[in-house]
Amino acid sequence: MRTISKLTLLTLLGTISATTLFAQTKFQPQDTEFYEPKSKVVHTSSNKAPSDAIILFDGTNLSQWESVKTKGTNAPWTIKDGVLTVKPGTGDIQTKQNFEDFQLHIEWKSPEVIKGEGQGRGNSGIFLQGKYEIQVLDNNNNATYVNGQAASLYKQKQPLVSATKNDGEWHTYDILYTAPRFNKDGVLIKKAIVTVIHNGVAVHYNTQIEGTTEYIGMPKIIPHGPEPIILQDHGDLVNFKNIWIRPL
Repeated sequence: MRTISKLTLLTLLGTISATTLFAQTKFQPQDTEFYEPKSKVVHTSSNKAPSDAIILFDGTNLSQWESVKTKGTNAPWTIKDGVLTVKPGTGDIQTKQNFEDFQLHIEWKSPEVIKGEGQGRGNSGIFLQGKYEIQVLDNNNNATYVNGQAASLYKQKQPLVSATKNDGEWHTYDILYTAPRFNKDGVLIKKAIVTVIHNGVAVHYNTQIEGTTEYIGMPKIIPHGPEPIILQDHGDLVNFKNIWIRPL
Protein backbone atom coordinates (compact mmCIF):
# COMPACT_ATOMS: atom_id res chain seq x y z
CA MET A 1 0.00 0.00 0.00
CA ARG A 2 1.37 3.44 -1.02
CA THR A 3 1.92 5.92 1.86
CA ILE A 4 0.97 9.60 1.40
CA SER A 5 3.54 11.98 2.91
CA LYS A 6 2.47 14.53 5.51
CA LEU A 7 3.33 17.41 3.13
CA THR A 8 1.21 15.95 0.32
CA LEU A 9 -1.67 15.32 2.70
CA LEU A 10 -1.56 18.87 4.09
CA THR A 11 -1.47 20.32 0.56
CA LEU A 12 -4.43 18.18 -0.47
CA LEU A 13 -6.44 19.17 2.61
CA GLY A 14 -5.63 22.86 2.01
CA THR A 15 -6.82 22.65 -1.59
CA ILE A 16 -10.06 20.94 -0.55
CA SER A 17 -10.69 23.57 2.14
CA ALA A 18 -10.10 26.48 -0.28
CA THR A 19 -12.38 24.91 -2.91
CA THR A 20 -15.10 24.31 -0.33
CA LEU A 21 -14.84 27.90 0.97
CA PHE A 22 -15.07 29.33 -2.57
CA ALA A 23 -18.11 27.17 -3.34
CA GLN A 24 -19.84 28.38 -0.16
CA THR A 25 -19.24 32.09 -0.91
CA LYS A 26 -22.48 33.85 -1.79
CA PHE A 27 -21.73 36.36 -4.54
CA GLN A 28 -24.13 39.21 -5.29
CA PRO A 29 -24.48 40.91 -8.71
CA GLN A 30 -22.95 44.13 -7.35
CA ASP A 31 -19.77 42.28 -6.33
CA THR A 32 -18.62 42.35 -9.95
CA GLU A 33 -19.92 45.81 -10.89
CA PHE A 34 -17.84 49.00 -10.83
CA TYR A 35 -18.71 52.63 -11.56
CA GLU A 36 -15.38 54.44 -11.74
CA PRO A 37 -13.54 55.66 -13.71
CA LYS A 38 -16.23 56.67 -16.18
CA SER A 39 -15.53 56.36 -19.91
CA LYS A 40 -15.00 59.62 -21.78
CA VAL A 41 -18.09 60.60 -23.77
CA VAL A 42 -17.56 60.85 -27.53
CA HIS A 43 -20.39 62.33 -29.58
CA THR A 44 -21.10 60.74 -32.95
CA SER A 45 -23.43 61.42 -35.86
CA SER A 46 -23.82 60.16 -39.40
CA ASN A 47 -21.17 61.29 -41.89
CA LYS A 48 -19.29 63.31 -39.29
CA ALA A 49 -16.06 62.65 -37.43
CA PRO A 50 -16.31 61.66 -33.76
CA SER A 51 -16.17 64.64 -31.44
CA ASP A 52 -12.70 63.71 -30.14
CA ALA A 53 -11.13 63.27 -33.60
CA ILE A 54 -8.41 65.47 -35.02
CA ILE A 55 -9.69 66.77 -38.36
CA LEU A 56 -6.90 66.38 -40.89
CA PHE A 57 -8.91 67.54 -43.89
CA ASP A 58 -12.47 68.89 -43.91
CA GLY A 59 -12.53 70.18 -47.48
CA THR A 60 -11.48 73.75 -46.72
CA ASN A 61 -7.73 73.91 -46.16
CA LEU A 62 -4.46 72.02 -45.65
CA SER A 63 -3.46 73.63 -42.38
CA GLN A 64 -2.71 70.20 -40.90
CA TRP A 65 -0.34 69.24 -43.74
CA GLU A 66 3.05 70.18 -45.10
CA SER A 67 5.27 69.26 -48.05
CA VAL A 68 7.57 66.27 -47.57
CA LYS A 69 10.08 67.68 -50.08
CA THR A 70 10.39 70.95 -48.21
CA LYS A 71 9.29 70.37 -44.64
CA GLY A 72 7.81 73.40 -42.98
CA THR A 73 6.24 74.70 -46.18
CA ASN A 74 2.58 74.48 -47.11
CA ALA A 75 1.27 71.31 -48.75
CA PRO A 76 0.99 72.17 -52.46
CA TRP A 77 -1.86 69.88 -53.52
CA THR A 78 -5.13 71.19 -55.02
CA ILE A 79 -8.43 71.79 -53.22
CA LYS A 80 -11.63 72.23 -55.21
CA ASP A 81 -15.25 71.76 -54.15
CA GLY A 82 -14.17 70.22 -50.85
CA VAL A 83 -11.94 67.63 -52.49
CA LEU A 84 -8.16 67.30 -52.12
CA THR A 85 -6.39 66.18 -55.30
CA VAL A 86 -2.79 65.11 -55.80
CA LYS A 87 -0.79 67.71 -57.74
CA PRO A 88 1.60 65.50 -59.74
CA GLY A 89 5.24 66.43 -59.50
CA THR A 90 4.94 68.38 -56.24
CA GLY A 91 5.74 65.37 -54.06
CA ASP A 92 4.16 63.69 -51.06
CA ILE A 93 2.45 65.57 -48.26
CA GLN A 94 2.51 64.71 -44.56
CA THR A 95 0.72 65.68 -41.38
CA LYS A 96 2.44 68.30 -39.26
CA GLN A 97 1.58 66.24 -36.20
CA ASN A 98 3.15 62.87 -35.39
CA PHE A 99 1.14 59.84 -34.28
CA GLU A 100 1.67 56.43 -32.71
CA ASP A 101 -1.40 54.21 -32.15
CA PHE A 102 -4.52 55.51 -33.88
CA GLN A 103 -7.83 55.11 -35.70
CA LEU A 104 -7.66 56.76 -39.13
CA HIS A 105 -10.55 57.46 -41.49
CA ILE A 106 -9.91 58.52 -45.08
CA GLU A 107 -11.96 58.56 -48.26
CA TRP A 108 -10.47 58.41 -51.75
CA LYS A 109 -11.53 58.26 -55.38
CA SER A 110 -9.75 57.42 -58.62
CA PRO A 111 -8.99 60.21 -61.12
CA GLU A 112 -11.94 61.51 -63.14
CA VAL A 113 -10.22 60.36 -66.33
CA ILE A 114 -9.21 56.71 -66.03
CA LYS A 115 -6.05 55.82 -67.91
CA GLY A 116 -3.02 53.61 -67.61
CA GLU A 117 -2.79 50.07 -66.33
CA GLY A 118 -1.28 48.08 -63.49
CA GLN A 119 0.51 50.29 -60.98
CA GLY A 120 0.16 53.26 -63.34
CA ARG A 121 -3.59 53.56 -62.89
CA GLY A 122 -4.96 55.78 -60.13
CA ASN A 123 -1.99 55.09 -57.86
CA SER A 124 -1.38 56.72 -54.50
CA GLY A 125 -0.75 55.47 -50.99
CA ILE A 126 -1.31 56.14 -47.31
CA PHE A 127 1.85 55.71 -45.27
CA LEU A 128 1.22 54.94 -41.61
CA GLN A 129 3.90 56.67 -39.54
CA GLY A 130 5.47 57.59 -42.88
CA LYS A 131 6.83 54.05 -43.33
CA TYR A 132 4.09 51.46 -43.87
CA GLU A 133 1.93 51.83 -46.98
CA ILE A 134 -1.72 50.96 -47.46
CA GLN A 135 -2.10 51.01 -51.22
CA VAL A 136 -4.51 53.23 -53.16
CA LEU A 137 -5.11 52.04 -56.73
CA ASP A 138 -7.84 51.84 -59.36
CA ASN A 139 -8.60 48.11 -59.27
CA ASN A 140 -11.48 47.99 -61.75
CA ASN A 141 -10.53 45.75 -64.68
CA ASN A 142 -6.90 46.40 -63.87
CA ALA A 143 -4.63 43.41 -63.34
CA THR A 144 -1.61 43.82 -61.08
CA TYR A 145 0.28 41.83 -58.44
CA VAL A 146 -2.05 40.94 -55.57
CA ASN A 147 0.10 42.48 -52.86
CA GLY A 148 0.02 45.74 -54.81
CA GLN A 149 -3.74 46.05 -55.36
CA ALA A 150 -5.97 48.53 -53.57
CA ALA A 151 -6.01 48.03 -49.78
CA SER A 152 -2.93 45.83 -49.84
CA LEU A 153 -0.19 46.31 -47.29
CA TYR A 154 2.02 47.18 -50.22
CA LYS A 155 4.48 44.47 -51.27
CA GLN A 156 3.74 42.56 -48.05
CA LYS A 157 0.13 41.35 -47.62
CA GLN A 158 -2.76 41.24 -50.06
CA PRO A 159 -6.23 42.11 -48.72
CA LEU A 160 -8.44 39.23 -47.61
CA VAL A 161 -10.97 40.26 -50.27
CA SER A 162 -11.22 42.98 -52.92
CA ALA A 163 -13.94 45.41 -51.77
CA THR A 164 -14.60 47.14 -55.08
CA LYS A 165 -16.62 50.20 -56.06
CA ASN A 166 -17.97 51.30 -59.41
CA ASP A 167 -15.99 53.81 -61.45
CA GLY A 168 -16.40 57.32 -60.07
CA GLU A 169 -17.51 56.24 -56.58
CA TRP A 170 -15.74 57.08 -53.33
CA HIS A 171 -13.85 54.44 -51.35
CA THR A 172 -13.47 54.52 -47.57
CA TYR A 173 -10.63 53.20 -45.46
CA ASP A 174 -10.99 52.87 -41.70
CA ILE A 175 -7.65 51.87 -40.26
CA LEU A 176 -6.85 50.70 -36.73
CA TYR A 177 -3.12 50.78 -36.18
CA THR A 178 -0.81 49.78 -33.34
CA ALA A 179 2.73 51.07 -33.79
CA PRO A 180 5.80 48.86 -33.40
CA ARG A 181 7.67 49.02 -30.12
CA PHE A 182 11.42 49.21 -29.65
CA ASN A 183 13.48 49.01 -26.49
CA LYS A 184 15.92 51.71 -25.37
CA ASP A 185 18.62 50.16 -27.56
CA GLY A 186 16.45 50.32 -30.67
CA VAL A 187 15.76 46.59 -30.73
CA LEU A 188 12.31 45.62 -32.04
CA ILE A 189 10.21 44.01 -29.29
CA LYS A 190 6.80 44.11 -31.00
CA LYS A 191 5.89 44.52 -34.67
CA ALA A 192 3.20 46.92 -35.88
CA ILE A 193 -0.35 45.57 -36.24
CA VAL A 194 -3.04 46.90 -38.59
CA THR A 195 -6.73 46.26 -39.21
CA VAL A 196 -8.21 47.82 -42.37
CA ILE A 197 -11.92 48.19 -43.15
CA HIS A 198 -12.35 48.91 -46.88
CA ASN A 199 -15.83 50.08 -47.89
CA GLY A 200 -17.22 48.48 -44.73
CA VAL A 201 -15.45 45.15 -45.28
CA ALA A 202 -12.56 43.85 -43.16
CA VAL A 203 -9.67 43.32 -45.57
CA HIS A 204 -6.88 43.11 -42.97
CA TYR A 205 -7.52 41.86 -39.45
CA ASN A 206 -4.74 42.21 -36.87
CA THR A 207 -2.25 41.91 -39.71
CA GLN A 208 1.39 42.04 -38.67
CA ILE A 209 3.56 44.54 -40.54
CA GLU A 210 6.97 43.05 -41.20
CA GLY A 211 8.80 46.35 -41.60
CA THR A 212 9.08 49.36 -43.87
CA THR A 213 7.43 49.42 -47.29
CA GLU A 214 10.08 48.77 -49.93
CA TYR A 215 9.55 48.81 -53.70
CA ILE A 216 12.66 46.66 -54.17
CA GLY A 217 13.84 44.18 -51.57
CA MET A 218 12.62 43.05 -48.19
CA PRO A 219 11.03 45.18 -45.42
CA LYS A 220 13.49 46.89 -43.08
CA ILE A 221 13.29 47.34 -39.33
CA ILE A 222 13.97 50.98 -38.50
CA PRO A 223 13.59 52.10 -34.87
CA HIS A 224 11.29 55.11 -34.49
CA GLY A 225 8.76 56.81 -32.29
CA PRO A 226 5.66 58.81 -33.29
CA GLU A 227 5.69 59.76 -36.97
CA PRO A 228 3.34 61.52 -39.46
CA ILE A 229 0.75 60.22 -41.89
CA ILE A 230 1.96 60.62 -45.49
CA LEU A 231 -0.13 60.77 -48.67
CA GLN A 232 1.75 59.78 -51.80
CA ASP A 233 2.20 61.68 -55.05
CA HIS A 234 2.59 58.83 -57.55
CA GLY A 235 1.80 61.06 -60.53
CA ASP A 236 -1.96 60.36 -60.70
CA LEU A 237 -4.83 62.74 -59.95
CA VAL A 238 -6.20 60.74 -57.01
CA ASN A 239 -8.81 62.50 -54.85
CA PHE A 240 -9.22 62.53 -51.04
CA LYS A 241 -11.77 63.88 -48.57
CA ASN A 242 -13.05 63.51 -44.98
CA ILE A 243 -9.75 62.67 -43.32
CA TRP A 244 -9.68 62.39 -39.54
CA ILE A 245 -7.68 60.56 -36.88
CA ARG A 246 -8.16 59.52 -33.26
CA PRO A 247 -4.98 58.83 -31.29
CA LEU A 248 -5.49 55.72 -29.15
